[in-house]
Amino acid sequence: MGATHVTVTVRNPADPERFWEGLFLVDTGATDSMVPRNRLESIGLVPKGQRVYEMADGNELRFDITGADLEFMGDYVANTIVMGPDNAEPLLGVTALESVGIEVDPVNQTLKRLPAVRLKGGFNPKGPIETA
Repeated sequence: MGATHVTVTVRNPADPERFWEGLFLVDTGATDSMVPRNRLESIGLVPKGQRVYEMADGNELRFDITGADLEFMGDYVANTIVMGPDNAEPLLGVTALESVGIEVDPVNQTLKRLPAVRLKGGFNPKGPIETA
């Protein structure tokens, strides 16, 4: 199976004129997206915290994280971004994909937009659900 890539623009939410654009590997095994730290720092983003991530080989590594606005396939999402090594390949994780209603077609190795973003649960558009 081949790899699916998509062009993504990463914007600093505090200063949207500062951005970086790159080709990202779509990684449905990754929850969050990863961008090389030097690219994030170049647009003024700094660490906001740390998180431990499990790698494909089972090892656990601690990474700095930050927040950024991502734009891809004509859509926008605010997302947690892993500040990866400077030589890391940018990864687009499943959270960003699902947030804008896009899924991967593994047979054709393409991205496809769902007819609607999933929003399920106790939401009732007609008002609160009354209980006895």
